[in-house]
Amino acid sequence: MKIIGVSGMPGSGKSLVSEMATKKGAIIVSMGDIVREEAEKRGEPSKETAKNLRAEFGQYIVAELTVKKIKKLLDEGMENSIVVEGIRSPHEVEMFKENFDNFLIVSIFANPALRFERLKLRMREDDSTDYNVFKARDDTELGFGLGSVISLSDKMIVNESDIESCCKEITEYFDEIDL
Repeated sequence: MKIIGVSGMPGSGKSLVSEMATKKGAIIVSMGDIVREEAEKRGEPSKETAKNLRAEFGQYIVAELTVKKIKKLLDEGMENSIVVEGIRSPHEVEMFKENFDNFLIVSIFANPALRFERLKLRMREDDSTDYNVFKARDDTELGFGLGSVISLSDKMIVNESDIESCCKEITEYFDEIDL
């Protein structure tokens, strides 16, 4: 059983890694979903909740909630690998490494122009068709320390060509780590 953190900027392809891991039997625990659930409880936008949670409870809060969820799965007898989607800060990496000996980080990269086009098509609640809003979101993500997380990765996958090439690289990595 592996616990793999998936990191990358919005629109880079984190969900592709997660989808492929699911096909190999992994369970996905999305830090973004945890933030979105909390945002719904609070009645505020998720990007605001992400900032507010960290301001109220410290840099580790989203990771703490995620670790708690993973430990519950493990306590319930989960034997599948677990993919943690959306790690944003080195503080979160530290928390996962402290709690799970077999924790690895894979980051997925795509340039800003390509990611912006993907987000315009995806149009999730926190996506925008306004480039300035997109850029501000990137700045927020980088402010959390996402660039440091990417630099700490055990594996970096570049997702800037066709989907088949990216899927091939993801599959090769999964084979390499025996996911």
